Amino acid sequence: MIPKEILQTIRRIQITTSRMVTDVFAGHYHSVFKGQGMEFEEVREYQPGDDIRSIDWNVTARTGRPFIKKFMEERELTIMLLFDMSGSTYFGSVDKLKRQLAAELCSLLAMSAIKNNDKVGLIAFTDRIEKFVPPRKGLSHVLRIIREALYFEPEGKATDISGALEYLGRVTNRSTVTFIISDFYDGDYKKPLSIAGKRHDIVAISITDPRETELPDIGIINLEDPETGRDFLLDTSNAAVRKDYSNNSLKMLDERQRLFRSTNIDHIDLRTDVPYARELYKFFRMRERRM
Repeated sequence: MIPKEILQTIRRIQITTSRMVTDVFAGHYHSVFKGQGMEFEEVREYQPGDDIRSIDWNVTARTGRPFIKKFMEERELTIMLLFDMSGSTYFGSVDKLKRQLAAELCSLLAMSAIKNNDKVGLIAFTDRIEKFVPPRKGLSHVLRIIREALYFEPEGKATDISGALEYLGRVTNRSTVTFIISDFYDGDYKKPLSIAGKRHDIVAISITDPRETELPDIGIINLEDPETGRDFLLDTSNAAVRKDYSNNSLKMLDERQRLFRSTNIDHIDLRTDVPYARELYKFFRMRERRM
């Protein structure tokens, strides 16, 4: 039995994200993510202006009149959510943890998928695969994904994006639209990302907290790396320390963006202190203009 407070939280997120799908993203999701190709619809008699490359020569030969094959876009998609549950996502200095924001994004994308009659699945990962929910349709399935994103307790602490991408390749037998929702605190994952990007339409959604790029002046603080458990003291009253911290963080973010550009991976950069709907809307509009 799921506790009442958990059901209330799931219901609240479902209502909020469902409203956003209807009010803000209606039509954008459908127009920027294409199906897997074209599927046969019917054979009909040739009409002036039809593309002669569509002529069905077998039917034409049998009837003595030109007929063409008519195709329609195959709309059904499979959406995969690669959800980072590593230790560093359990951090937040504003209204919510990075993991809470990531869970809301999972809900929004899953609700968009079922509204478009697409399948959606979940791969939760740390330094290992923590949970796999095979792609399916339906509201009850989406509610399960929301529950797992919010309340699943992982065993690992570190991050292995390469392993998650390799697992994606093993459990999918066709092209998908894959959203990687992570803070991307990992080592070298360029090669597996590039390989996966050739098969799947991958969108990287990075989540950053403002305290990861800028430290306040609050004296000596004790910090702990949530993925390694290593702790250390930092004197935030020292301006040079704060500047080095900020420069190193911005350098890492810049390297990440250059990696996405070099592998032709679309990227959305979100922060826990900025409403994410606006950034997602800008991304959808950018994809529409590009297409």
